[in-house]
Amino acid sequence: MLAAGILGVAFLLYWFLFGLDLLGNGAKVMSGCKAGELFGDDTNPIAGLMVGILATVLLQSSSTTTSIIVSLVGGEDGTISVEQGIYMVMGANIGTSVTNTIVAMGQMGDGDQLERAFAGATVHDMFNFMTVAVLLPVEAITGYLNALTKAMVKNADVKDDEKWEGPVKKIVSPLGKRVIIVNKSVTKSVAKGADCEEFYPNECVGKPSYTNCGKKFGLIACDKEHGYCPAFFSEDATSKDDKVSGGVVFFIAIMMLFTCLLGIVAILQKMLLGMSTRIIYKATDVNGYLAIAIGAGITMLVQSSSITTSTLTPLVGMGALRLEQMLPLTLGANIGTTMTGITAALVSDSIDSLQVALAHLFFNITGICIFYPVPFMRALPLTAARRLGRATRVWRGFPLVYIFVMFVIVPLFFLGLSALFEEDTKGFKVLGSFIVIVLALCLAYLAYWCAYQDGQQKCYTCMSTRERKRKAIVDLPDDMEFLKARVAALSEHTGLPEEEAAAAKEGAEEEVDA
Repeated sequence: MLAAGILGVAFLLYWFLFGLDLLGNGAKVMSGCKAGELFGDDTNPIAGLMVGILATVLLQSSSTTTSIIVSLVGGEDGTISVEQGIYMVMGANIGTSVTNTIVAMGQMGDGDQLERAFAGATVHDMFNFMTVAVLLPVEAITGYLNALTKAMVKNADVKDDEKWEGPVKKIVSPLGKRVIIVNKSVTKSVAKGADCEEFYPNECVGKPSYTNCGKKFGLIACDKEHGYCPAFFSEDATSKDDKVSGGVVFFIAIMMLFTCLLGIVAILQKMLLGMSTRIIYKATDVNGYLAIAIGAGITMLVQSSSITTSTLTPLVGMGALRLEQMLPLTLGANIGTTMTGITAALVSDSIDSLQVALAHLFFNITGICIFYPVPFMRALPLTAARRLGRATRVWRGFPLVYIFVMFVIVPLFFLGLSALFEEDTKGFKVLGSFIVIVLALCLAYLAYWCAYQDGQQKCYTCMSTRERKRKAIVDLPDDMEFLKARVAALSEHTGLPEEEAAAAKEGAEEEVDA
């Protein structure tokens, strides 16, 4: 059984890596002659952060998002820059916490469990939000993560006309080249002022091959070493056709990644479930730093921080795991999930990809160094999570509003706002500045309203009223049955005729409706 599980994981892992290879190539072809079109151009830190959040919320996997980002980064040939990739993985770190927040809603039936579970889930959110709030401006001003990781990969820098190829790339690229091959010279030429259409149409004589097509190709090329053309190559294709082909490959790769990740996780869960459960329960009594290591180890094994945190969340809801014990395990999960990005970097042919993957790792390590060792700093995410947990007791619908606002509305708003400042038109920049001023005034008024106009109590009253109405609607059928039973008992006791008893029941129903 164990041997079959290991073989199954190895088989799915190969196709997962193959999917990553297709993902990067498909994205580069799909972005066409405008580098960065897929995940946004090299714009600003806020835009990169919001793209990372939204992509992870949609894909429901930070592993997939970071794999995409790492695959798209690659120096002058890459779709996005290293700095932009760093901001995007920061966003992916925030987006991944939505999964266990959704899992916490599974305990809505019990108010106590929901409060504990939601606090256990959002402690992950609060840590990620606070870490980004500190490190995003630091990175924008100083380039801390960029400089640190650049120094780490300095000795691995490629020289002119030298291509660095990761060991995993050598395993998966032969099959990947049979599907699609990216003509990177198009991006280089366009960057120097050439027109993309200059590379079309392909002029092939006889059967398409590297030599028969005159060694001149559009976005999709043929293999230079072996001469064959990939499956998605078409000799009469236009630039639009090649971009569509790249999109198809990208979609196929996404499906492969999801399928393989699900398969790997399912197999590993069956192989490691009992052992993982024992480890989690032992972690509740160990030192916090050891708990971080345990959380990282479990996440490396199951290849998903969402699995680790989503498994722990119900335990917090049941009271088996205290919030103070939940925090270091989730911090370890943050570190463990970065291994997927590092693995993806091995598939890439660029040192820049490895730099972004390492930046993701050191982003989480730096956040832990800031918020965990000092008790005062450690209390910040714990206190914020407890307050959010108490809000669910006041109103059960709060988790839905929280998820929709924090992971959808806010990222979309700031992404749109940052886009206004990237436009060359002065009118858009003025509009963006006006929105920023209005937003600042609204936030200032909100703070004043909460502090000096009893805003918190008004919010509490509003949520309490909604919760009473919700509970009344839920309890209405049981209350009706109770009233009918009491009317029937009263009728039997007093000897009322059936007509009067029926009238009494109708009166009771009307009174309840009122």
